[in-house]
Amino acid sequence: MSSKAIKTLGKFIKPGLFDKGTGALLPEAYKKFYKEWRLTEPTVVHYIPEEGRFKRDPVTGEVQRIQNHPIPLLFIKESNEQIWGGEQVIQGFQIRDWRRRRVPHFWWPHLKRSVVYSEVLNQHISVVVTNRTINLIHANYGFDHYVLKTPACDLKSLLPLTLKRKILQELQKGCPTYEDQPEKQKEIHNKYKQYLTAYTSEEIEWYGYSFTQACKKLEASIEAKNQPIPLKSVYRSELIEKLKEAKISASSEEVAVGNTSTWLKKINPFSKET
Repeated sequence: MSSKAIKTLGKFIKPGLFDKGTGALLPEAYKKFYKEWRLTEPTVVHYIPEEGRFKRDPVTGEVQRIQNHPIPLLFIKESNEQIWGGEQVIQGFQIRDWRRRRVPHFWWPHLKRSVVYSEVLNQHISVVVTNRTINLIHANYGFDHYVLKTPACDLKSLLPLTLKRKILQELQKGCPTYEDQPEKQKEIHNKYKQYLTAYTSEEIEWYGYSFTQACKKLEASIEAKNQPIPLKSVYRSELIEKLKEAKISASSEEVAVGNTSTWLKKINPFSKET
């Protein structure tokens, strides 16, 4: 049933994040990232889904419908500062004694602190990771390839998303980190420039922000545009342009300022020298 039909029935439609307030002003570039991050189904990590719609029991021959129910996961805020490789905390129950009721239990991934190296940023980063993260980095032949290949829904936390944005911005600028090594700079840029084709410059600018961070970024840009420019800055820029057109050097300007200050000093009635 369409949204118009629902409205005619008199039902209330709850507005989404992008239907009101600052969220309605966010650009399409951020909405595309948010859809990839929050609304796309991530890769299954904690169970193996069965393919198809039906299966036959090998013993009884009974045909049953396949039901892939995802395991309930608990997202931890601290994981935003870490890289878990798609893993989360599993929330469930555990039977510790057959004579008693089941009790709630949480299964945590094995976390450890490690150092990853970004070839594009030319930086070693100390971060908490899981064993799956290390395996994915090795499988993709490097941290940069892993971050750039993996969609936002699988990276999940804000730290790898922020690093992905910085890596894309660095590639967009031509890897200025390696300015002292032109051959190395060209090699690194040619190695990773293929990932730039999937994004526009505006999408790279808005990539990796949470909804709150994106709203603050937009509000700051709007405030900066609406902030009045002081007249002294306007007159100063106009004066500089006139001086450039007249081809007056900075040295002559300093001499003029020096002579003016000296002249003002001589006519000062409170000066001891007069």
